[in-house]
Amino acid sequence: MSQSINHSRRNLFRRRKDNAQRPPWVIDSIEFTDECTRCNACIDACETKVLIKGDGGFPEIKFSEDECTFCQQCATVCEEKIFDVSQALPWTIKASINDSCLTYKGVWCQSCKDACDPRAITFKMAVGQIPKPIIDIDACTGCGACVSPCPAQSITVTEPHAKAE
Repeated sequence: MSQSINHSRRNLFRRRKDNAQRPPWVIDSIEFTDECTRCNACIDACETKVLIKGDGGFPEIKFSEDECTFCQQCATVCEEKIFDVSQALPWTIKASINDSCLTYKGVWCQSCKDACDPRAITFKMAVGQIPKPIIDIDACTGCGACVSPCPAQSITVTEPHAKAE
């Protein structure tokens, strides 16, 4: 008697973290957790150590200590067909600043601007107010350099959300 596996039911028991930020140059059309073998080669090769072993042992980006330099070492060492360094952009994630930013509390801070090499973060001056940060989404590379210097932990780097119409 041959037993077949019902993959749709089996997937119910898999731990998938859909909101996990994967390494740069991962092919969008693949299901990362199906293709990645969790060998840790990309984690070990990451020059800034922003790749960590995340949920289920799959590699994830964590910008709390450093930034991604787009060195491509994660893609180079991987033996699986999950990376494509010929893509125009390494990923589509972008930085965003929430309301806990010190400038919204009247504190002068521009740590994120100073850390941003592409100069995607600027500050808008206003009479009688502390300058407020503005992110140029088109200039933001999603490198995460702005995350760790933020003293209020007000910056996240995620997929941009579509605005409601």
